[in-house]
Amino acid sequence: MILRPTSRDDLSAALAAANKSGDRIDGYDLSSLSAILRHTPEDMTVSVEAGATLKALQSRLREGGQWLPIDPPHSEKLSIGALLAGNPSGPRRLAYGTIREHLIGIQVALADGRVIKAGGNVVKNVAGYDLCKLFVGSRGALGCIVEANFKLRPLAEVEQFFWADCETLDEVESLLERTLKSPVEPVALDLVGKTESQPTFGVILGFAGSRAEVEWQKRQAMELGFSRETDLSYETEFWSSGNVGGIHTASILPSRLIKTLKELKAAQFVARAGSGILHYRGGAPLPAPDPPRKLLKRMKDAYDPNGILPDPQW
Repeated sequence: MILRPTSRDDLSAALAAANKSGDRIDGYDLSSLSAILRHTPEDMTVSVEAGATLKALQSRLREGGQWLPIDPPHSEKLSIGALLAGNPSGPRRLAYGTIREHLIGIQVALADGRVIKAGGNVVKNVAGYDLCKLFVGSRGALGCIVEANFKLRPLAEVEQFFWADCETLDEVESLLERTLKSPVEPVALDLVGKTESQPTFGVILGFAGSRAEVEWQKRQAMELGFSRETDLSYETEFWSSGNVGGIHTASILPSRLIKTLKELKAAQFVARAGSGILHYRGGAPLPAPDPPRKLLKRMKDAYDPNGILPDPQW
């Protein structure tokens, strides 16, 4: 059963009824709960309902010269609720982290229909347990996120990306080592695999900040071997081509990334070389670390004792 509430009261009532009857809930469609409730530019905070898309939110914030510093793929159809429940990220994760770093308040409808609040509307909020982060990445298994409050960042004056071609992964490794030891402070450091239209590996370096800062870092990048300016079209191409369901994701120590890629022999990949997140097609799925199942079961039993919410897939 997919819940498609038209209001928060409707959602609470549907959850309470399902909890009483034992009906299983497979997911949530919160497209009717998509309002941007409060944007306070002077405090650099925003409150938004979970059904709003990330793209719609970013467009609204951009009007005030601000943004939510997160850039996962498919922002045009990714809801705020799905962003929090799945915790995806993009190239700029290196500088800004994941969505949990920017979440300051949350409202969640629990399995029995009650709505709880955690955190608040301001950045300096230290009252009570930090339940916000508990629901990030929970995939709807502990409750349905209905509203979130975020801290924002001002848009950079300038943002630029630069590309370097490498014939082999050994060349890539050498370039990455030189880049990480250099004085540059990138917002993105990605590695793109060879494709039919691209016969070499691509290393992408991104900078953001004032015009003077970016210009200085650009000169450093050129000396390192980043020979031409580029954009993030490689990212859009990767997520748009082929079967999205066939993309595997793994988290690897950055120091082991090149070794893993050599062994994996993936058909196509985009790697966050600075943080170790690897997205790839082809090749066998890499083994995932075993989660703390006993602890996760205790949390699931505490928040959803009747087991009506979606399978956690942990």
